Parts: sequence; C-alpha cells; structure tokens
Amino acid sequence: MTLTASKIPLRQWLLSDRPQSRRQARLGRAYVIWRQFSANRLALLGLGLILSLVFVAIFANLLATHNPVQGDLAGARLLPPGSNGFWLGTDDQGRDIYSRLIYGSRLTLLVVVLVAIIAAPIGLIVGTVSGYAGGWVDAVLMRITDIFLAFPKLVLALALVAALGPGIENAILAIAVTSWPPYARIARAETMTFRNSDYISAVKLMGASPFRIVLRHIMPLCLSSLIVRVTLDMAGIILTAAGLGFLGLGAQPPLPEWGAMIADGRRFILDQWWVAAMPGFAILLVSLGFNLLGDGLRDALDPKEAGQ
Repeated sequence: MTLTASKIPLRQWLLSDRPQSRRQARLGRAYVIWRQFSANRLALLGLGLILSLVFVAIFANLLATHNPVQGDLAGARLLPPGSNGFWLGTDDQGRDIYSRLIYGSRLTLLVVVLVAIIAAPIGLIVGTVSGYAGGWVDAVLMRITDIFLAFPKLVLALALVAALGPGIENAILAIAVTSWPPYARIARAETMTFRNSDYISAVKLMGASPFRIVLRHIMPLCLSSLIVRVTLDMAGIILTAAGLGFLGLGAQPPLPEWGAMIADGRRFILDQWWVAAMPGFAILLVSLGFNLLGDGLRDALDPKEAGQ
C-alpha cells in the first residue's frame, strides 16, 4: 500500500528516497539544502545581515529620522554621534548620517540586484554554449572571456564609467560588464562535465535539439555553482561600487551612496572620524553578510555534503 503525504510525517515524506512526484523530489531537495545551511550558524548570521539590509531598504522612509539630502549648516554641522537626536552624528553639510545610511542601503541593494540580473545570465549563456558546442565556438567565446579577465575589475570598470560618464546607471552597467567572465568559466567547466554524460546522451536519442538540451537540461545543472559564485562575488561588487562612488564616478551628489559618503568624510578622518567610519562600517557589515551567506550556500549545495 502506497503511503501519501497526509498519512506520514512531513519530514519523512520530504526525506523519502523514492519520491512519487517531481514536486516531492524538489521539496525534499530544498529541505535537505536548508538543513545543511541552517546547521552553519555563521551562514545564518550572514542571512540575517542580508535580510536586515532588505528590510532597511524597503522601510527606509519609516526608519529614517531626518531628510537624507537636506542638512542644517548653521546648527548641525559635524555633530558627534548622539548629539541632538543625531544617532550617528552629522556630516559637513549638517545631514544626518544615520538617515543617509538607511537610504543608501537602497542604492547598495539596487547595485547588487541589477548586477546579478545582468551579469549572471550573460555568464551562464556564454559558458554553457561554449562548453556544449566546443570547437571554434568555444575558442572564440573563451578568448573573449580571457580578454575581460586580463584586466583588473576595478580598472576596467573605471575605464567604462569614464567613457560612459559618471552616474549610478553607468556604474551598474560597468560593474556588470566586468563581472560576467568568472561566471562563464564556471558554467563552461560544469557543462563540459555534463555534456558527455548518459543523461545528456539519452536526451539526444529522444530527439532534443542542442538549444533545448542547453536551455532545459544543462543550464539548470549549472545553477547551484553559479548561485554560490554570485553570492560570494556580492561583497566585491559592493566594494567596486563604493570605489567608483569614492572616486566620484558612481552615484552623484546628493544621493547617499556609501562610497561617496566615505569620500566626503576623508577630510575629517582625524577629528570627526564618524563621518567616514559609519558608512565604512555599513559596507563592512553587508560585505561580511554576503561572504558568510556564500560560504553557507557553498556547503549546503555541495552534493557530497548534502548526501551525508
């Protein structure tokens, strides 16, 4: 007699070694991944930091205590933390640093999300097509990838932003253009592992076209490695965006971008340390969160770890 999910405990149903449907198999796989991930306390800390960033970005207008772009030069310039309701102090324009950090989280999240949306699919497509097609297609695509990898990411991003003009949109585009080559390399390596497998050979015998094989069967197999790499790269993306903002090529004033805030505060680093230290600490926390989250996902998505 076949047992259904309603007649057996949910945990046993999820961990069944003979799933009765694709839905049960997918839910069971997701549950195993979550168990592996949640066993890592540092990974949970990283997830908490990233969820906090998302929460702050969504409810910035409710959490901020002052206008992030308007200050009081006469009565609130360079006040230390805790003075007159300014929890993290004020900058040289009399603007509340806490409120600027809160609203700046939106820009940080925007950069991270858009770069991931642009760069990851490009790298996935280039890598899977290159790995599956082989021959001259592989040679051409990988040489293009090598050209991008030959330049330091920040230097190439600086060159692109200098050509396109300063601004948050151009900064996002420049960072995305410099971020896809490592994803292409990973996707190509994964594809070359899968393309001669019995699973892909069976799909070929069923008459599937190369386009369908790459899109429906190879790309999903590459997603776990790609997700881990993208998550681990988020800290570098944030630092690159902050570097562009620090040099005046990212978000333009009066937008509260964290890198630009550090640039504004570098003149007062000895006496009014909080002006540069607070946005620097925010960048540190968010970068740490993405690194811890990426490490946890790498362990959870490792088939050898998940099978234990």
